[in-house]
Amino acid sequence: QVQLVESGGGLVQAGESLRLSCAASGRTFSPYSMGYFRQAPGKERKFVASIRWSGGSTYYGDSVKGRFTISRDNAKNTVYLQMNSLKPEDTAIYYCAVDLKGGRYDYWGQGTQVTVSS
Repeated sequence: QVQLVESGGGLVQAGESLRLSCAASGRTFSPYSMGYFRQAPGKERKFVASIRWSGGSTYYGDSVKGRFTISRDNAKNTVYLQMNSLKPEDTAIYYCAVDLKGGRYDYWGQGTQVTVSS
């Protein structure tokens, strides 16, 4: 069992920045990857970014490339999402997730609200 605890959401104005954190606990932690998804009201959950735990390769959704950066701290079992130049369309609940073996996300965080005002 893995528990994911998210933090860092909030209300900001367009152009500002936020950093989300997602800390994992509950077992010896060496996943395949961790990622962030987001879900806006009335819309499907969409991929935002992911990072391979070993090696640190990163992947981004087209809408956030160049503005968001995902990173990890292996010693703290924590992944971060630095979000810069935020836009109103980034408003959503952001969820972190862990893929333990590759292929699917096994555990999800509780979600954190990000609201960007224009």
